[in-house]
Amino acid sequence: MRSMATAIRTVGHEDRLSLVEHLDELRTRLIVSGVVLAIAFGVCLWQNHALLEIINEPLTTQTKKQVEKGQGTVGQAVLGQQGVLNVSRDTQAALQALAKPGSGLSSEARAQLLPLIGALKKDVAKIPTKPQGDRPVTLGVGEPFTTTLTVALYFALIFSLPVILFELYGFVLPALKPNERRAAMPLVVAIPFLFAAGVLFGYFVVLPAAVRFFVNFNSSEFNVLVQASQFYRFAATILLSMGLIFQVPVAILAATRAGLVTVRQLRHNRRYAIVACAVVAAFLPGDLVTLALETVPLYLLYEASILVATLVGRSHRESQEAASSTHGATDPPEGPAPPGDDAAEPTVQEIIDHEDRELSD
Repeated sequence: MRSMATAIRTVGHEDRLSLVEHLDELRTRLIVSGVVLAIAFGVCLWQNHALLEIINEPLTTQTKKQVEKGQGTVGQAVLGQQGVLNVSRDTQAALQALAKPGSGLSSEARAQLLPLIGALKKDVAKIPTKPQGDRPVTLGVGEPFTTTLTVALYFALIFSLPVILFELYGFVLPALKPNERRAAMPLVVAIPFLFAAGVLFGYFVVLPAAVRFFVNFNSSEFNVLVQASQFYRFAATILLSMGLIFQVPVAILAATRAGLVTVRQLRHNRRYAIVACAVVAAFLPGDLVTLALETVPLYLLYEASILVATLVGRSHRESQEAASSTHGATDPPEGPAPPGDDAAEPTVQEIIDHEDRELSD
């Protein structure tokens, strides 16, 4: 019962758990994560048609643009389809004109045209008016089934990953002190929102640009047919990657709290951060406009990380100063001061300012 409760609330910093209890907590959090993933998979499998429509939308939109220009395999097929429809309509109109009285044909000839007109109408009605090649193709007998399961699993992972990340951070949070936990808790709460924002950004910005780039790349030399399994794997990789990239504030906060980097260094290296964001965006498919659209939010995440790290560091320094002042007021030193200690001890802020000056020099 206690282990199940720890999967919902985090263990206190002051709690002392044995190795077995830590392993039991880890096992419980893994079970909760697995149950959430299984439930999400069941719901996604139930709504697989809607999910397939959603993930197919960027490809469908790009295919429609190709059809309008008559490009690609589907565009050429639609052009031929429209030509057949136009010829059929013109032929039907000509036969109807000939079947009318006064056309110059005999009554027997006009009577013979009527069955031809009816058969032509039935044949024209069988010709599809919408392109059928705007969806991914499957090549194997069981590929539609396995691909549907794969898409449901991808979406289940996307939907359940915020809970999994929460369980992961809940297992790590007890290592932080109470004041550090209070400062970091808003960012931990923001984890699912950051992940959702990354997934939405990937779906509406990165994925359409990637589909447009790869489908049109050197398309005059190839008959481009998009395979379902590869396309869904590619789309899931982009969405999951963008969701994890949007966790940059959490990673930077962890690095600053661990002492691997300081806020001063983050501010001083802004120009390198812009280059790094541009490099990351360059690895994501797209054109120059998409590159700029992808670089801006990544750099905004970097600036947000600096702001959060500054606030957390300020809260930590204030709590340390309050603790030191309280300790000095309640526990005055006994006896004379040691020789050589007449000067006052430097404060935390003075130490930080000294380090900043050394770094700037």
